[in-house]
Amino acid sequence: MTGTRGPGSHVPRAIWVACGAVSFGLGMIGILLPLLPTTPFLIVAAWTFGKGSPALRHRLMDHPRVGGALRDWEAHGAIARRDKALACVSMAVILGIGSLVKLPPSILGLQALVLAGAMLFILTRPGPGGQDE
Repeated sequence: MTGTRGPGSHVPRAIWVACGAVSFGLGMIGILLPLLPTTPFLIVAAWTFGKGSPALRHRLMDHPRVGGALRDWEAHGAIARRDKALACVSMAVILGIGSLVKLPPSILGLQALVLAGAMLFILTRPGPGGQDE
């Protein structure tokens, strides 16, 4: 193989952009639906846009609403205190809804275990600037 192609360069740019667009769309839906997370999809969108369209990645990273959180995550693996609280409250609400609709105890237990793991991960991330909160 010759040339200066980097890893992953065999994937056409259009596929990277399409994956970014799907991730971005799911992230936007997640703003409205508490069952679907927003931030992980936007992180994936930024990454895939970076592979396929640096201009789209730049627009996402400079967005006034989500750009700061994405930059904090990229630079420090950081999540702001407000976002941590919102995520934890959302997970608690989802678990409460599962209980209200009388999901089987095995499903509720599994849901509680997964959500507890997600909460632990979120709460142990540093705050913006890489500082512990």
